[in-house]
Amino acid sequence: MAERPTIDPISLEIGWNGLKSIADECFITLMRSAFSTNIKERHDHSTAIADANGKLIVQAEQSLPIHLASMSGLMSFILSQYGDTIAPGDIFIANDPHVAGGTHLPDINMAMPVFDGNVLVGFVANIVHHADVGGSAVGSMSGGMDEIYKEGLRIPIVRLYRKGVLQDDMMRLLLLNMRLPAERKGDLNAQIAAARLGVDRLSDILAAKGAPWLAMLFEEIIARTNLRMRKAISSLPDGAYTFEDVMDDDGAGTEDILIKLAIEKSGDHIIFDFTGTDKQVKGNFNLTLNATQSAVFYSLKALLDPDVPNNQGIFDAIEIRAPEGSFVNCVAPASVALRANTCQRVVDVVFGALADALPDRVIGAANGANTSAVFTGIDPRNGKRYVYLETLGGGMGARASKDGKDGVQVNITNTSNLPVEAIEMEYPLRVTEYALVENSGGAGRFRGGLGIRRSIQPVGHDCEFNGVGERFRNVPWGIFGGKAGRAGRFLVCSDDDTTVDLPSKATGIILSEKTTAVIETPGAGGYGPPKDRSLEDKAHDTSSQKFDNDYMQENYP
Repeated sequence: MAERPTIDPISLEIGWNGLKSIADECFITLMRSAFSTNIKERHDHSTAIADANGKLIVQAEQSLPIHLASMSGLMSFILSQYGDTIAPGDIFIANDPHVAGGTHLPDINMAMPVFDGNVLVGFVANIVHHADVGGSAVGSMSGGMDEIYKEGLRIPIVRLYRKGVLQDDMMRLLLLNMRLPAERKGDLNAQIAAARLGVDRLSDILAAKGAPWLAMLFEEIIARTNLRMRKAISSLPDGAYTFEDVMDDDGAGTEDILIKLAIEKSGDHIIFDFTGTDKQVKGNFNLTLNATQSAVFYSLKALLDPDVPNNQGIFDAIEIRAPEGSFVNCVAPASVALRANTCQRVVDVVFGALADALPDRVIGAANGANTSAVFTGIDPRNGKRYVYLETLGGGMGARASKDGKDGVQVNITNTSNLPVEAIEMEYPLRVTEYALVENSGGAGRFRGGLGIRRSIQPVGHDCEFNGVGERFRNVPWGIFGGKAGRAGRFLVCSDDDTTVDLPSKATGIILSEKTTAVIETPGAGGYGPPKDRSLEDKAHDTSSQKFDNDYMQENYP
């Protein structure tokens, strides 16, 4: 058997960095071209390059881990459905989790093939979370939707461009089924521009180095990533590891939804087995297998080798078993809009299972949520509808040598918190408070990170608020004796000083100018016994945690 041809290390490094720069440039182009704050400010998008077989090669540095398997899934579906009919200038679009490799409907995928003459050599792909894709609730992200048909427009894999020509009827069909069609069109055009840029940049490499060299580069990157990941897996002690945790509820009547994990590790082989996890639920927190894969791949990479590239080499090193029809491998017509919250819990479960094996690398449970807030109404300044969508961060779990970070997106999400200035400039809303939630981090030798408080009031009109939270009941656990972080909550405060607690899945809440929606995201769990926190640590706490006397006496005796 002939040996596989390889690239010398210097050429490999140059080629690898060239591909990374293309993915990063596409990411920035998309961000700067988009219309909605969800992309241009929060950066809820990803870009990537794949080979001719649809295998993911490189993902942009700022991309979201939750998008990892979605883009890979898209390309494999394109190849299986369109095969030899794929042509230069085609742009494919899709979002459906059940028939197109997606994870939820607001994430619209695009992929554009790259050709050398008539030979397919790869794909440039991107994915964007759109602020609204239709459905029964504004923002397409509210709790309680009990089937995917209510969540928005389902897009199977179709050509938006055919040989460089826009399929105008397809574009009109898409926009007709989405609120704010002008904004959606702007964001879709940004995706198209980013895809074309990536194809142009890869074509430059093809012109300089040729298709055989590029194919060899792709193959070498995957092989080396796989080898590196397997070497990292080998460093884990052989054995069996288990853990389980629950989601608060699905917004449709089911509470304490169990996620159960057993990990079997031998040599460089590792299996993640979710047998025993609850069946898929009525509410929209279910995961497709793609979403579960993204969460597991991220978790192991974060624990074993944070700098390993995100590509097919990781996929090939890990085996996942998830019963079909379960909460972590749902089947149609299961609703999935809020899958990011469940992915966060999957990460917590993986970390919990491997805590004893990797005590210096695991962290206490993070905020374990993707707390979302949607405000919608008619802008009194121009008479047009607006949709403000944001997902907020919270506490990061405490580490073996440091406190957890405060008020950040954690784990499989990588978006930014929307600046106050952007909210008040773009929408008829006033941010009356933007702060960290005091004492929301779990006590410990190192304490958990703090949650975020965001208070928002409509200006000159009434508006609707929809919020979805997790870890509102089942708090983020501490580790190795650390205490739990504080739960999140939604409130409505009125000018007359009355306060109303809202459920964690709050839908259709009407706010007037005299009311304010208050969003408090969960904190995170601590690490180690609180009694081990030294006097110096307490006196020189580098965080914004404010230790009042009662808190100190209760948690740091």
